[in-house]
Amino acid sequence: MEKKSEIKQRLCRHLQGGEAFTPVEELLEKMQFEKLGERPKDLPYSFYELFYHMWFTQKDILNYCRAKTYVTPAWPADYWPEKRKPIGQEEWEKLQSDYFSDRQELSTLLLHPERELMDPVRMNSEHSLLREILLVIEHTAYHTGQMLILLRHHGLHSS
Repeated sequence: MEKKSEIKQRLCRHLQGGEAFTPVEELLEKMQFEKLGERPKDLPYSFYELFYHMWFTQKDILNYCRAKTYVTPAWPADYWPEKRKPIGQEEWEKLQSDYFSDRQELSTLLLHPERELMDPVRMNSEHSLLREILLVIEHTAYHTGQMLILLRHHGLHSS
């Protein structure tokens, strides 16, 4: 039982970032609100678009894990914002708050003592909780790397 708990704790640390990729919080702290919608060097996305996409995908996976009924969002339309930047600071702050709240819910779901890593999700007996958590970790790592590149192009990150 103790070993299972250790594995779950390790997975939660990976959800938070910092084990193999820069934590999202650090990237958000460095980004200037005025530059959120810029697409430097002809890149196909802005910092805001990437973060929105990370939030939406994480939220979708969370919903998939806990829903009794689930409707798959339209790809790619639902997974990417319609605009390059938030309308205002309040919208940006809410998006960040929602992202971290959903991440905490994933951690809570993962750490629940009655949940096993290989338990299937309700919607698909071939998909386990572990699979879904790993998807979030991999997806976040991938896009935080892109966010880091954007910060460098904006001159906001040197390492």
